[in-house]
Amino acid sequence: MHGAQLVAREAPCERKSVALCVGSLLQTAHVLRINYGGFRGVRMRLDQWLFGLLAWAVLVVSANAAPQKALFASDVSTTQWPLANLDPQLPSDWTDVEFLVIEFRSSTSQRFELGLISDEGNVSKRIHPFENVWVRASIPLRFFRQGLGDADELASTVNQPRNSYWINIEAGGHAPVRHVRALSVTMRYPAHASTLEIRKVSLSKTDPGDAVLDNGTPLIDDFGQYVHADWPGKVQSFASLQREWAQEDRMLVPKAAIRECRYGGYASGRRKPTGFFRVEKISDRWWLVDPEGCRFYSTGVNGAGAEPPLTPIIGRSKLFASIPTFAQIPAPGAATDPLRDPVSFYVANVLQRFGREWRTPSAQLTSRRMRAWGLNTAYGTALNDALPAGSTQRQPYVFPLRGWQQSEGAIMGLPDVYSDAFARRVDSEAAQQLEERKTDPWMIGYFIGNEPPWPARESQLVDLVLAGPKSAIQDRFRSELGKGDTPAIRKALVHAAFTRYLEIVNAAVRRHDPNHLNLGIRFGGTPPDDVIALARGFDVYSMNKYRWAPPKDFIDRVYAIQKLPILIGEFHFGVPEHGLAPGLVQTMNQVERGVAYSYYVEHAAEHPAIVGTHWYQWIDQPVTGRRDGENYNIGWIDVTDRPYPELVAAAKATHAKLDDIHSGKLAATTRMPKASEFGTPEDSIYLGIPAIQ
Repeated sequence: MHGAQLVAREAPCERKSVALCVGSLLQTAHVLRINYGGFRGVRMRLDQWLFGLLAWAVLVVSANAAPQKALFASDVSTTQWPLANLDPQLPSDWTDVEFLVIEFRSSTSQRFELGLISDEGNVSKRIHPFENVWVRASIPLRFFRQGLGDADELASTVNQPRNSYWINIEAGGHAPVRHVRALSVTMRYPAHASTLEIRKVSLSKTDPGDAVLDNGTPLIDDFGQYVHADWPGKVQSFASLQREWAQEDRMLVPKAAIRECRYGGYASGRRKPTGFFRVEKISDRWWLVDPEGCRFYSTGVNGAGAEPPLTPIIGRSKLFASIPTFAQIPAPGAATDPLRDPVSFYVANVLQRFGREWRTPSAQLTSRRMRAWGLNTAYGTALNDALPAGSTQRQPYVFPLRGWQQSEGAIMGLPDVYSDAFARRVDSEAAQQLEERKTDPWMIGYFIGNEPPWPARESQLVDLVLAGPKSAIQDRFRSELGKGDTPAIRKALVHAAFTRYLEIVNAAVRRHDPNHLNLGIRFGGTPPDDVIALARGFDVYSMNKYRWAPPKDFIDRVYAIQKLPILIGEFHFGVPEHGLAPGLVQTMNQVERGVAYSYYVEHAAEHPAIVGTHWYQWIDQPVTGRRDGENYNIGWIDVTDRPYPELVAAAKATHAKLDDIHSGKLAATTRMPKASEFGTPEDSIYLGIPAIQ
């Protein structure tokens, strides 16, 4: 790899001295044992002394295993250690081992790849550390040995939560890793020069648990901020936070005092009004058209006004300086349990700001922010639902439909589509979710799914169906495979089932809502062309695309297959700071995050098929992670309910140009963002998250 550093360290002289000392003592003991061999009592005492000395020797050698330190100071920095350098007592045969246990400290919250160098192959997984604190990480080796699981979406498939770190298992391969020779650590494009120290490595058949060590707890202060890092603007007192809130409130004004178009579209070149959002091709460029006929380019954000970010507390109470019980939120329908319910420090802060009835004033502030910053689309109904009846602050929104993707018997997001019960459930869910909203002019349209994880994994899906409980889809697969079993036949079986899935769902949603746009499935990653071609029955083709900008060659290919306008359902950029990980695409600092937003959105708007871009997400994720571990710096708003000014300023400037850019009158910015002080990859895929991007 370009710029790689390969290091294998020798044991220090202090450790060698201990070993020589022990050897000399043992040799002396052996001589004494021979000379006094005729005296049984003396010999027994010497045996006991010798046994104790041996035990002491093992402890000393292990306890004095030299701490190892990796420096990440190039575009791709790798350090590799033979096992003996980490601990001479470590065996190379890991056949019966289930957990690799490492005590380490990272100077950054940026992810690194932990590699196992074995006779069976080299495998790596991404570790997301807490910054500046020693931890014990108990790492399940099954993540290195087994393929991906059967969760219903990509994120829940590849993210695995732990209590002193979290791990992403999406790439890096898998192998038996029975005979291990070395460990390696790699960091791609460190934002700044960083280090990783390892002081102890051991193996275990059972999980010894994760822990934050050396009095490193708590990690989180009373405001929800990370304790072991400082930064300009870190909240030190509630009084200072109140002053900042008041200052923003005074300065928050919309980009135009009077909206010419009620829904936030462009007044010039009005089209035919229909009372609902629709799509129209104008001069070879696709546009959304709002209910009043104004051209509309969707600049959206996921999570605005929705349920706030939550972090689990079970088995983790020591991580927090305090747990605000008034900000714990139980699962829907569950009774309150302060020992179980996850907590939102964001809610704790807005409760201090607005009081117990915080949802309405918080929604009003969110709407004011979105309008002032040029964001015109919310995700879901929560923002508008929290506003007072008849409010003039409502926002256009896209609506994710739920319920059938996780129906009983669903595997990798594909339900038992051949069961009569599936069709009944889809119809019931569509009726329940759409009937009351089918006449709402503020709804742009609805998504019928999100990031199915099975494309390019069809054979694994078939195996899981065959190994699962008896079902109609299993009977169909067995019957067809009885005539022949090849990868091509397996792919055809899954694709046929997916086609039936779309037929049932599309018919149901159109039956219960003939007015709004079917925005399809937000596909993640880069699905193969044959999967893209299956996605029929939509008004708009949607995708989640995490790159510097939507790749033009891929967008062109999708459009050539689909001939539909395209909506970007998710993208983001983040920085490894404030104790948070950088997200799926990293920038060096907050200024560069703003640059990245402008580059992505403007280049998307240049494409004649793209009708909008939606950022993920409105609020930073919790430092201690959401349910699947993710703890990304990807918010417009931080945990203390303050905006990131660099992102806001860049977005406002970009949004003011989008009409001209999408109309073909103005070119997109050429200023690319910087990922690291050591360089920036031409394609963000080389930051190391290929499948999701």
